[in-house]
Amino acid sequence: MTKPSSKTSVSRRDFLNSSVRAVGGICLGGLGAAALIKGVKRESVWQIDPDVCVQCGNCATECVLNLSAVKCVHAYEMCGYCKLCGGYFPPDAESLNTGAENQLCPTGAIQRAFVEDPYFQYSIDEELCIGCGKCVKGCGAFGNGSLFLQIRHDICVNCNECAISRSCPSGAITRQPANQAYLIKGEERIS
Repeated sequence: MTKPSSKTSVSRRDFLNSSVRAVGGICLGGLGAAALIKGVKRESVWQIDPDVCVQCGNCATECVLNLSAVKCVHAYEMCGYCKLCGGYFPPDAESLNTGAENQLCPTGAIQRAFVEDPYFQYSIDEELCIGCGKCVKGCGAFGNGSLFLQIRHDICVNCNECAISRSCPSGAITRQPANQAYLIKGEERIS
């Protein structure tokens, strides 16, 4: 048996080193491409226009995420801090206490804290919020509308075609420039 010449033979170590380098190069190239795509993807984001939203409930069920990226937002400067909050209590509440049977939110995401008679502060526990819009609808119907829905960009996976947007009956969900601030309910918009 003759030994192959050293010019044409590849040692096991050389083969493994070149294979590892090739795989590493492919991985780095893939990571670079993914970063580039993500950067391009983030040039625009999905947002809800709270002045167009009809609180249909699709945000809670149509998002591709198990727990929707849509959350209730509270515009505190618009809030009346009402004792009888239409976003917290259903219209037929038995009493004005924090019992689950007296809350409009199906997950208990709205927290109520006494300030002074007759004022209460309401805050949203985003981890519990499913984006159903029941509180927003109640607040708009019986209050000043300080609650509204918005897509949280740190949660949203920024789908090319948002599943919620496709099913939105009012067309409230649109792409907006990523550097634009969130659309806030009641704020004037510069066209």
